[in-house]
Amino acid sequence: MKHLILSITLLSFSFLTAQETHQINIEFSGITSKQGVLYVGLYDSEVHFLNKRYKEIAIPINELKASAIFEEIPDGTYAISAYHDENDNGKMDTKFFFIPKEPVGTSNNTKGKYGPPKFEDAKFSLNEDLTLKITMQIP
Repeated sequence: MKHLILSITLLSFSFLTAQETHQINIEFSGITSKQGVLYVGLYDSEVHFLNKRYKEIAIPINELKASAIFEEIPDGTYAISAYHDENDNGKMDTKFFFIPKEPVGTSNNTKGKYGPPKFEDAKFSLNEDLTLKITMQIP
C-alpha cells in the first residue's frame, strides 16, 4: 500500500512539474544567393546572446527563401540570430572591425548601432506557438 501511495504521489508531481513547450517557426526573406548554408541560433539569455546558442539549425539554401522550426521550446524569453554562409566555409566572414560580409538577420529585424544587435532589442516572449519573419541583410 505504501508503494502505491508513493507511486501515485510521484506520478502526480511529475504532471505538475511538466512544462508546456512550443514551436517557433521562422520565415526568412532577403536571401540573395542560392548557395551556401543558413545558420540559425536560438538564444535564451542576454548573457549568451551571439555567443552560446540554446539551440541551432543549419539549413542548406536552394531557393531565395528559407524557413526553420525550433520545436519543444519551453516558455521564456528568447532571441534569434542568423547568418547566410554563402561560401559554405563554416563561418561568418567579416570585413574591417568584424562587420559581416555575409547577410545576417535577427528577431524583430533589429540592427546594431556601432556593433552587433542587442538582446534587449531582439528578444521576444514565448508562451504559445509563434511565427517570426526575419529579413536577411548585409550591414
